[in-house]
Amino acid sequence: MATLLLRIAAPLQSWGSSSKFEVRKTENVPTKSGIIGMLAAALGRRRDESLEDLNGLRFGVRVDQEGRLLRDFHMVHGEKDSYLTTRYYMADAVFVAALESDDIEFLEKLEQALKTPAFPLFLGRRSCPPTQPLVLGIKKEGLISALREEPWQTAEWRRKKTDSSLRILADCSPDEEGATAQQDVPLSFHPERREYGYRMMKEYGYVNKGEAGTITEHDPMKEL
Repeated sequence: MATLLLRIAAPLQSWGSSSKFEVRKTENVPTKSGIIGMLAAALGRRRDESLEDLNGLRFGVRVDQEGRLLRDFHMVHGEKDSYLTTRYYMADAVFVAALESDDIEFLEKLEQALKTPAFPLFLGRRSCPPTQPLVLGIKKEGLISALREEPWQTAEWRRKKTDSSLRILADCSPDEEGATAQQDVPLSFHPERREYGYRMMKEYGYVNKGEAGTITEHDPMKEL
């Protein structure tokens, strides 16, 4: 078992899972489809190629810096008319994304591809290139342990102003307590037939960096 860790950070990023027509929304954490799309681009895969091996990776995210929601208005000009679209972004957010596999050679291939990508990489939209470093390396441990132990990825000055409790969300089995369905598994990126399947995910609690990386159970009443 091994886990590839990525630092997902940029001035703007956008992770749409239900965007349609003139309103382009974003989730508040990276989607599996967005990260798989980035991996496919790094590997040089075309939009009609299979994603089965990439979808088989267990996926998780740690929220290192929540960021803030930004709304942008964009005018689209067509041949006969123009119309206004509303696009949402996450500004100044930082995440650690994790991809777990039993095949360490496959993870090494992905790591190398991300360092020398075949196509440009972006965080959800082409206007959102990632900042460096993107690749944090491969850890020879499971996804939750790797996310628990990875150093906090925010700037030192921000840590003094930010709650040190970092959320972890990850793929899980359907029978796990707290599991919810998320429709962000890319079955096809083909422009004429984009398809997305479901995965089960859950929140695995918090990593408290003030206590040497120990994890505590999530208490939703703390948010009130």
